[in-house]
This record gives sequence, structure tokens and C-alpha cells, in this order.
Amino acid sequence: MVDIHTPEQRSQNMSAIRAKDTKPELIIRSLLYARGVRGYRIHYDLPGKPDIVFTKQKVSIFIDGCFWHKCPQCFREPQNNRDFWMEKINGNVERDLRVNAELSGKGWIILRFWEHEVKKDPESIVNRIAGTVQK
Repeated sequence: MVDIHTPEQRSQNMSAIRAKDTKPELIIRSLLYARGVRGYRIHYDLPGKPDIVFTKQKVSIFIDGCFWHKCPQCFREPQNNRDFWMEKINGNVERDLRVNAELSGKGWIILRFWEHEVKKDPESIVNRIAGTVQK
């Protein structure tokens, strides 16, 4: 498939993609708040910059974009500038593994959810988070 955008337009589009306060994050945070699960921090200063952190319970939550973190269910390799994007995305996956190891080594519980899981069934994600932090 041929890219319909110029390289400058594509660069501008890609640079506009948010790294934090994404729609899936906002959905989960609003459902947690509505359920009364509070006391969390957002983008807390931990390795990997988790999206939501419960510091007292040592629970870190990541909501990973299906493209950026290579979801096994949704990911499709980019057709344009493939080598660049695959190096970047594979680097993200490797970093996720390092972050998981570092946080779990420090006693943190890590919960990772895919973007498509939030879209499909956000309530089950909130149930899992609530169950973990309210133990």
C-alpha cells in the first residue's frame, strides 16, 4: 500500500500521537474513579513511566498501544519505512521486558493491558485492577 501522505505530513501525524493521557488511559482512570478506586498516581517516576501507579500497594499499570508495543493480536508491520519502524517497535518491546524485570525485582506488581482490551471490555480491566489493589 502506498502512503498517501508526504514524508513531512506523515512525520507531523506521527509526532502528534500522545505518549500519555491517551484515550484508553482516560477511560480506565475514569472508571476507577467512578468505582471509588482512588489513591493512584499518574505517570509516576518509576522505570517505564507507568500510566497508573498505586504506590502503597506497589502496583504499576501500563496500557500499551497495540502498534507501539507490538500486540500479538493486532500488530501489522508498517509498509513504509519498515526497517526504521520495526527497530523502534522492537526496541519498545525489549524496553517493556527490562522495565518489567526491574520493577518486579523491586517488589512491584505489574499489570499490562493492551489498547484493544480497553476498547473491548474496560470493566474487566477495572475489575482486575480493583481486585489487585484492594487485597
